[in-house]
Amino acid sequence: MNANINIHAPAAPADDNVGAWLKILARYRQPRLARSAFELVVTLVPLALFWAIAYVSFINGVWIGLLAILPAGAFLLRLFMIQHDCGHGSFFARRRLDDWTGRLIGILTLTPYDYWRQAHAAHHATAGNLDERGVGDITTLTVDEYHALSPRGRLAYRLYRHPAVMFGIGPAWLFLFKQRLPFGMMNDGKLPWISTMGTNLGILVFSALMIWTVGLVPFLVIHLPVVLIAGATGIWLFYVQHQFEETHWSKGDEWKFPQAALHGASHYDLPLALRWMTGNIGIHHVHHLASRIPYYRLPEVLRDHPELAGIGRITLWQSLQCVRLALWDEKSGKLLSFREAEGAGATA
Repeated sequence: MNANINIHAPAAPADDNVGAWLKILARYRQPRLARSAFELVVTLVPLALFWAIAYVSFINGVWIGLLAILPAGAFLLRLFMIQHDCGHGSFFARRRLDDWTGRLIGILTLTPYDYWRQAHAAHHATAGNLDERGVGDITTLTVDEYHALSPRGRLAYRLYRHPAVMFGIGPAWLFLFKQRLPFGMMNDGKLPWISTMGTNLGILVFSALMIWTVGLVPFLVIHLPVVLIAGATGIWLFYVQHQFEETHWSKGDEWKFPQAALHGASHYDLPLALRWMTGNIGIHHVHHLASRIPYYRLPEVLRDHPELAGIGRITLWQSLQCVRLALWDEKSGKLLSFREAEGAGATA
């Protein structure tokens, strides 16, 4: 509990009183349209600027200028955070405007908006539920499930959870290939197909225009790393927001939305500059509890309700240690490393 609680703030409701929390947080749901437009501009303009710096540097052989690819990737990540808010209907709070903004951004982020929005809604509805895993999640097995696998199955899971795959090969596969088709929703009607195929067409048109303008080689040398940097960082953020030691998983009737939202998602307490660049997505537990709050208003929630700041808090240094965690132990209620899980299995 934070010792500097505002004594004038209303008392915090119990974790299981979701109605009380939603009532308190509802006051933050309304976006400020001018602020939303400003956020879009201050993300798109630097993205274009750093991309242009990298291009001019490349064609003039000033190789150090290619370092501009790094901030370009960061601003593309930030653009995805705007797309993310559009998917929740929280960026402009005008469904049509949010949807079309998200669809257009999806061409740059290589993420089919409507297809992703459907999967992400399922993630929010089932996060932390052991009986509802598989949609929009990072695959997480329990210790018992892992021990029940064949040697080949254990190897496959270990490879999947390896950092080189999770944050290297995985993002490339997801953003460059997997999202070109509506995997997991092949039989869910027309919308996933329209979303993926429409985004693919937009990507082709955008790429053709860029190649016509700057040339094939400069486009690939610059834009491919920009996309992969943004994708890998985005996967990292999603990972540490749910894959931390004290996260929350439960089954059946034991699963409750407020506990899953508050304790199954972390408060990734980043330095101020990184908080801004990542669209405050680190305040993830509040986001899961009230996903209609615009990302730029999430700090207001912690300011007014500092009792929320300590729940699931992990620092940048602590997040690096989360990479080793891979299996949920139902007995201890914690995520364990493979080594810790082997010990748990030996003593079971």
